Amino acid sequence: MSTYSKRRVVVTGMGGISPLGCEWKEIEARLRARQNAVRCIEKWRNIRDLNTQLGVPAVEFSLPPERYSRKALRGMGRVAILACRASEFALADAGLLEEKALLSSGRVGVSYGSSAGTQDAIADFGRLINTNAVNGLNANSYVRMMGHTAPVNIAVFFGLKGRVHTTSSACTSGSQGIGYAYEAIQYGHADIMVAGGAEELGASYAAVFDTLFAASTKNDTPHLTPRPYDKDRDGLVIGEGASTLILEEYEHAKARGAKMYAEIVGFGTNCDGAHITQPRAATMATAMRLALAAGNLPPEAIAYVNGHGTATELGDIAESQATRDVFGARIPISSLKSYIGHTLGAAGSLEAWFSISMMRANWFAPTINLDNVDPRCAELDYITGDGRHLECEYVMSNNFAFGGINTALIFRRLP
Repeated sequence: MSTYSKRRVVVTGMGGISPLGCEWKEIEARLRARQNAVRCIEKWRNIRDLNTQLGVPAVEFSLPPERYSRKALRGMGRVAILACRASEFALADAGLLEEKALLSSGRVGVSYGSSAGTQDAIADFGRLINTNAVNGLNANSYVRMMGHTAPVNIAVFFGLKGRVHTTSSACTSGSQGIGYAYEAIQYGHADIMVAGGAEELGASYAAVFDTLFAASTKNDTPHLTPRPYDKDRDGLVIGEGASTLILEEYEHAKARGAKMYAEIVGFGTNCDGAHITQPRAATMATAMRLALAAGNLPPEAIAYVNGHGTATELGDIAESQATRDVFGARIPISSLKSYIGHTLGAAGSLEAWFSISMMRANWFAPTINLDNVDPRCAELDYITGDGRHLECEYVMSNNFAFGGINTALIFRRLP
């Protein structure tokens, strides 16, 4: 066994753009009011054979023209804009936005993900293939389309010269972004990492799940869907947003007098290695145990689990079985996707931001629309009603993606 001393990693900045707001005070109010942000997307009504018309757009946000000039934006599609603006919020929160020398020192990196690049640019290349013409393409088309458009644009926008991890792994893009950033700092490859994920809303993402019969079609009652873990669920709803955590080595943060929201003490990730779209409870449970082992923690230390909770049949059942296998029936769990839908590449980072904030507030949001737990889901302490007051030291946030990719993150509350 290696005797290398791993460095401690803390969260010194958080920010994002979500369907519930851009500031935690506003987001918490929506959570406490049990208000989801799902709505019918009118322009999707005209898409032939698309059964779902539901989506969860991010709230409107400003782009200060002095920073987001035409030149700065020319290589950005919406997903990169979301990522950069969320990262700007987080860097400002960490007191680092104006620390130009530090940001360009080579000791600050990026670990960030999205399912893909911006969809308009992907469509432009599709037209080339279908029409044998390059109409609509320009020098920035590929930059906006490429899978690493979010992290690369973040690095360029803020002048970051450290390592770049691209985590394009669908629903685990954001959580892997945080996990790999944590490991980069742990092992001395960076002192600060800009970490998270982003996703723009688009009909193509909705169509992915629609063709799998996994998208909700409650088009006339958007407030009643999605319904994670509920026996009357009818599928997920696609959401949009971005969230960034600033991770920092503990002593480095302490030396500059930074506030510390939480410490990351565990990260586990693995793969089912069995099926692209049918999750396996056993390997999900292994990912949770890997995170516990990384933090040298027993299962009893975890007081709350932020579940992936997509409101899909196979996912909900497998996840609940895995969670019970690790923690038993006593563990409190809820799904934030009941409010903001499934934000794909942004899910892990938005849910990490919300989980840390709830831990610090001693209150955890319920899963809304969970009226009757599916009897095929494992017995757990599903948080419903008005939420739950909990004072705890450790929480876990889990995400599971197509390809059987599983992640678990553990956050420790700091004074």
